[in-house]
Amino acid sequence: MELGDGLREYALTSALRDTRFAPIGLSEVPKLTCAVSLLTDFEDADNYLDWEAGKHGVWIEFCLPGNSRRRTATFLPEIAEEQGWSKVETIDHLLRKGGYELTITKEFREAVKLTRYQSKKARLSYDEFLAMDY
Repeated sequence: MELGDGLREYALTSALRDTRFAPIGLSEVPKLTCAVSLLTDFEDADNYLDWEAGKHGVWIEFCLPGNSRRRTATFLPEIAEEQGWSKVETIDHLLRKGGYELTITKEFREAVKLTRYQSKKARLSYDEFLAMDY
């Protein structure tokens, strides 16, 4: 998918089809700021602690005990720092986000495959959008 097409598609999905939130109403549009994180520099981590809060986003892969179906979850680089989480707390929140409901042990954390990445964030307010020259 081309970047421009992907941005358009995911902006519409976020605004209108994300069932966690009410769709954005027309009256709200002038108050919006759109932010996009372009994910870059993906690297396999040596272990679940091999990343830096505020610099790396983390993407984990794991399987539930007795199930071979792969589960995944991710947080952007700023999330752990904004929430004030330690690395272990961040991994535990990711495991919960990915559907893990059992007791989280150090051994289970060590079995997680972690990929770290960086991101470049761009923001545009509605007023800035209107001022753009096409």
